[in-house]
Amino acid sequence: MLYIPGMNESASNPVLEQLRVIRGSQERMEKNLHDIRQRLSSLERGQARNHAEYAELYEDRARRQASMDALSERILRVEKRLELTPPA
Repeated sequence: MLYIPGMNESASNPVLEQLRVIRGSQERMEKNLHDIRQRLSSLERGQARNHAEYAELYEDRARRQASMDALSERILRVEKRLELTPPA
């Protein structure tokens, strides 16, 4: 305990009590901040997973579109060879 000459113990108790209250409040805020950081990290991980899933979906869509384009070209060549369509 801090001793200040000329100050009796009854005068120092309210100050010490207020410091204890402030310390308790600070500890609660630190715990809340820790919890908030954990939740934010969890959200960021979830968002990163979503981005990865969307990237896979777009990649799959692009592959399917390329496959469809190749099939369309093959059909056009077959039709042209069999003279099923008028020449362009």
